[in-house]
Amino acid sequence: MTKKKSQNVKLIDRAFVLLIAILIFNPLFCQQYSDSSVQISVLTFNILGGRTTNGSMDLDLVANVIKEADPDFVAMQEVDFRVNRSGKRDLVMELGSRTSMIPIFARAMYYDGGEYGEGMLSKYSFISTRNIALPAVGNQEPRAAIEIVVELPSGDTIAIVGTHFAHEGPQGRIIQAKKLASVYQSYSYPVILAGDLNAEPASEEIELLENVWTSTYDVASPQATYPSDKPHKKIDYIMFKPSTKWSVVERRIICDTLASDHCAYLVTFQLLP
Repeated sequence: MTKKKSQNVKLIDRAFVLLIAILIFNPLFCQQYSDSSVQISVLTFNILGGRTTNGSMDLDLVANVIKEADPDFVAMQEVDFRVNRSGKRDLVMELGSRTSMIPIFARAMYYDGGEYGEGMLSKYSFISTRNIALPAVGNQEPRAAIEIVVELPSGDTIAIVGTHFAHEGPQGRIIQAKKLASVYQSYSYPVILAGDLNAEPASEEIELLENVWTSTYDVASPQATYPSDKPHKKIDYIMFKPSTKWSVVERRIICDTLASDHCAYLVTFQLLP
């Protein structure tokens, strides 16, 4: 090999090494290729129809709980939509504006001149949404589950489901749990289920759900979520499936005694490859 060719080879080698170094130490490269873990946080919160525990309407209190928790998704229960008692306000839309999140409402029933049901807030736009009507017993209040499907910045597609089970008795909750279990038994995407289930751990309805989902609470010592001033029972839950796709990073109970009669429940997940 001639001296000139040898020098050219060395220059090419150095350029290649320099290129690799630039790529390795570039933050965007590291984020995309070096660490494939994805974390999201989900908050479930029964907002008491937007009324505080002293009976006033103050959505700023609810919004502040959400903003301080800084979740990626919020599943809300007891949500009014243009209901007389709430001054014909669209609560989910207003909370979306206050928290800079994308709002969506799902009707469970017509009520007091408007609608009543589930709400969801998201930091990410929706691929699809649907309202799943849940069965009820006798003259119990109709219930629903709201589903959003989103694509995360990582390219992963997941579903978040929010619901509110019957408060009147276990019979309604049992058939509602069976309905959701059947809908999501063989679902395509990783799913997180969140909501006020009005049932305590080890009840039949919770065990029916836990045949499909994995719960995030400490089984040995479940943290109470209700009532917010003196919590003594756990009725608010976040669950996930499949168990091989999620890891719980952190869980936290947030009790604001004025914003709602329920504590909010926040869970941070890592989506596994």
